Amino acid sequence: MKRILLTLSAALLAVAGSAQPRNGGYPITPVPFTSVKVANHSFWGQRLETSRRVTIPLAFSKCESEGRYKNFERAAHPSDTYDVEKLTPLPFDDTDPYKTIEGASYILQTYPDARLKHYIDSVLDIIDRAQEPDGYLYTARTQNPKHPHSWSGPERWGHEEDLSHELYNLGHMVEGAVAHFQATGSRKFLDIARRYADCVIREVGPNPGQACVVPGHQIAEMALCRLYLATGDKRYLDEAKFFLDYRGKTAKKHEYSQSLKPVVEQDEAVGHAVRAAYMYAGMADVAALTGDSSYVNAIDRIWQNIVSRKLYITGGIGATSQGEAFGRNYELPNMTAYNETCAAIGNVYVNYRLFLLHGESKYYDVLERTLYNGLLSGVSMDGGAFFYPNPLESTGQHHRQPWFGCACCPSNICRFLPSLPGYVYAVRDRSLYVNLFLSNTASMQVGGKAVTLSQTTGYPWNGDIALRVDQNKAGQFALKIRIPGWVKGQPVPSDLYRYTDDRASAYQILLNGQPVEANLTPDGYCTIRRRWRKGDVVSVHFDMEVRAVKANNKVEADRGQVSFERGPLVYCAEWPDNHFNLKTVLVNQRPQFALGTLPYDAFVAKEQQPRLTLFRDQTVTTLTTQAQTLAYDANGNLTTQSVQLRLIPYFAWAHRGSGNMKVWLPQSVGAAQAE
Repeated sequence: MKRILLTLSAALLAVAGSAQPRNGGYPITPVPFTSVKVANHSFWGQRLETSRRVTIPLAFSKCESEGRYKNFERAAHPSDTYDVEKLTPLPFDDTDPYKTIEGASYILQTYPDARLKHYIDSVLDIIDRAQEPDGYLYTARTQNPKHPHSWSGPERWGHEEDLSHELYNLGHMVEGAVAHFQATGSRKFLDIARRYADCVIREVGPNPGQACVVPGHQIAEMALCRLYLATGDKRYLDEAKFFLDYRGKTAKKHEYSQSLKPVVEQDEAVGHAVRAAYMYAGMADVAALTGDSSYVNAIDRIWQNIVSRKLYITGGIGATSQGEAFGRNYELPNMTAYNETCAAIGNVYVNYRLFLLHGESKYYDVLERTLYNGLLSGVSMDGGAFFYPNPLESTGQHHRQPWFGCACCPSNICRFLPSLPGYVYAVRDRSLYVNLFLSNTASMQVGGKAVTLSQTTGYPWNGDIALRVDQNKAGQFALKIRIPGWVKGQPVPSDLYRYTDDRASAYQILLNGQPVEANLTPDGYCTIRRRWRKGDVVSVHFDMEVRAVKANNKVEADRGQVSFERGPLVYCAEWPDNHFNLKTVLVNQRPQFALGTLPYDAFVAKEQQPRLTLFRDQTVTTLTTQAQTLAYDANGNLTTQSVQLRLIPYFAWAHRGSGNMKVWLPQSVGAAQAE
C-alpha cells in the first residue's frame, strides 16, 4: 500500500507541479509539468503563452464583472433581502474563481509573478470571509439562508443529488486549493478547502445522523483523492470511496448522473458526459489508491464502450444536447453534436489515468485525438473566445464567445492548458515514455538518476521529431517512443472508424543518423534500450499523408461520407475557403491533396494581433483537392461542376465569421445534396 500511495501521489500531483519522487513504486509516474519547458513560438508554446497573457486574465476579469466575487462578499454578510436566484443565476458559479485560481497557480509555477500572486491572495481573502464557522462554503445558500437558491433546497445536502452542486463546488475548490498550495507554499486556500471538506465528512456519509447522498455532479471523488495525497489524511480518501460505493444505492437512481446502478456494475457510458468522465477518473484514482480492482474492471468496460460506439472522430464525447449526454450506441450526429469542451477535458483525464494504470499507448491515441481536435477547438487561437459545444457541422449558428452565463468551459480551459506539459513524458522503473510530441526540454528521474532530454519538432504540422540526450546519470535505460495509432493504420482503438486505404503509414527511427533496432511491442511503443551518452540523438519520422476516414456503417449520420485527417489533426471544410454550398459538394473516390498554408493572423482577432507577437510568421497547414458540386439544371437533370475544395484543421474553424462548416463530406451521390 505504501508503494502504491507514493507512486499514485506522483501520478496525481505531477500535473500540479510536484517534484518527481525518487522512490516510486506505482507502475507509471508522470514527469511533472514544471520539469518540462515548452519551447516558445512552437505550436504548444503559443497556446501556453496565450493562456498566460489572455485566457486567465480574461477569466479573472469576468469573475469581477459577472459578480462571482460579489457572491462571496454578500455571503460574508447574509441578508434575507437578497434575491439569490437573481444575484447568483447558477449555484455552481462559485467554481469559476476556484478553477481560474487553479490555472493561475500552474502558471505561477512556470512564470513567477508577484502581482498575480497578490491578486489571488486578495480573492482568497474574499472567499475566506464567506466561509461559515463550521466550514460550509456555498454562497447560493449562505447569501440568504432563509431563501436560498431554488436548486439548493431548504436544508444542506437535501438537493445534492439533484441540482444543488454543493459537493461539485467542494471538488473544484479542492483542486484549486491543492494547486495553489503547491505553487506558493501558502496554506491560505488549502485551509479553506480542508475546513469545507471536514464539514462534508462530518455531515455526509452512511452513518446515523448523516446525509446519505452522493455528488449530483461528480468531481469531488478525484479531488478528495488529491487532497488525501497532499495532506496524508485518509479520511478524504474514505469519503471519496464512499461517494463511489454508494452511487446507485441512494434514493436517487438516474441514468443522467450515472446512478442507475452501482458503479462496479456499469458497462456503458451513459448520461451527462462531463459527470461521467469525472466519475471514471475518480474511480481510477480510488482504485489505484485502494487496490479495488472492481473499479478498474468497470472503467475498462466503459472505456471500450466509448471508443467502440460513442466517440467522435474529433475525440469529442457527449452526442446530444438533451442532458449534455452520451447518446445511444453509434448515435453520433454532426450538426447537433454537443461534445462539450469540459467533456473533452474529462476524456483526457480518463485516458491519462488508464495509461498510468495499464501502460498501453492506445489510451494516449485517444487522448491525443481529443487534445488536438475536440478539446483545442473549445478555445480560440488567441485565447479569448470559447465554444461550449463543439459540433462537426454548422450552417453559421455556432459562435465562440468570450464568456457564458454557464461559464464552466472557459474556466475549465483556464485550468487545463497550463498543465499540458505534464502529459508529455512518464517513467516506469528504467523506462522513459515519450507520449506526446512537442518542442521542449525536460528533466526527469530514471531509476532514481537524473536525465535531461530535449525534443525538437514541427509536430503536428510535420512528423519529424528529434530527441536529444543532454544529460544522463542513469546509465542504461529504455526509451519508449509512442507510435501513434494514426501511424499504425488505426484511427481509434476499435472498429468505429477506419482509413479507407486500410494500411499503415511508414515511419523510421534513427540513432545518431543510423537505423536502429527498435521493436514495436504490443503496448504500442518502439523501445530502444542502451547506455545513453550525452549528445545521443534519436530521430523519428512519421509519414504525414492525408488519410480519408470512414465510420462504421452503424453510424447512420456518417454513411456515404468521409472525413480527412493528417497526422493527429482532423480537418474540415469551411465557408471562407470554399465559395460554394458545402452541402452540395462531392469528394473524389480517390482524392489527391496539395498542402498549403494560411497565416496564423487569419485566425487571430485583430485586437489581439499587436499583443500576440508570438504568432508572427507562423502558419496553419491547409489541404486542397478537386471535388464536384451537384445541382439540377433547368430541365431537372443532375449536373456537376468541378471545384477546388480547401480544408483547414478543425480546431481553427469559426475564427473568420459565421457560415457553413463540415467535417464529414459526401463521397457518394446518395449522401450529397443537390440544389
